[in-house]
Amino acid sequence: MTDLTALSGPSLQPASGGKPQQLVLLLHGVGADGNDLIGLAPYFQQILPEAYFFAPNAPDDCDFAPFGYQWFSLGDFSHETRLRGARQTAPVLDNLIDSLLSKYGLSEENMLLIGFSQGTMMALHVGLRRDRQLAGIIGYSGMLLGADILAGEIKSRPPVLLTHGDADEVLPVDSLPAAVAGLEAVGVSVDSYIRPGLGHGIDDESLQLGLRFAAKQFGAPGGN
Repeated sequence: MTDLTALSGPSLQPASGGKPQQLVLLLHGVGADGNDLIGLAPYFQQILPEAYFFAPNAPDDCDFAPFGYQWFSLGDFSHETRLRGARQTAPVLDNLIDSLLSKYGLSEENMLLIGFSQGTMMALHVGLRRDRQLAGIIGYSGMLLGADILAGEIKSRPPVLLTHGDADEVLPVDSLPAAVAGLEAVGVSVDSYIRPGLGHGIDDESLQLGLRFAAKQFGAPGGN
């Protein structure tokens, strides 16, 4: 199990220049690092000028490439291996969330999680198991782990936005409806979109969907 050490990575201070009123965590995919997603922050900053953005590097070196990080080892690519890995790393992400909320004197209702691929898996796994409800979770090109056990473990139900490309060559697009079904079965509100022709990535329309979702959760202009 990974030690509960502080995570490092790129960040972006509030555009307002003041103390953060919202916190946005951007969780990258396997083999990448925080720089892979911090580029989304300036777009979200336009609608959340008082938000602090942090894109932490995952805690472990990637075990199948000479660069990048991973939240957990992909192992044999089985569902059981992914779920076990998410469980082992969950305390690290929980510790980070707790630390940031304490540092800035904010509560879960002020925090948004944005994940890509393996980062989406972690955002969903941790976000649904926190005692207090987060503002929301945005998941790009990911999947829901442990849908069959979620009913017995879920503690809060933040609204969720999921998008996925129908040409995804890494995680099949079927992961999206499976995730939606698993979340709705335990009473989580989900907005979901399949993006035609998109591979394993985030296109402009997916980004715009995320911006509108974030604006809605925080009551900012542009939410619908």
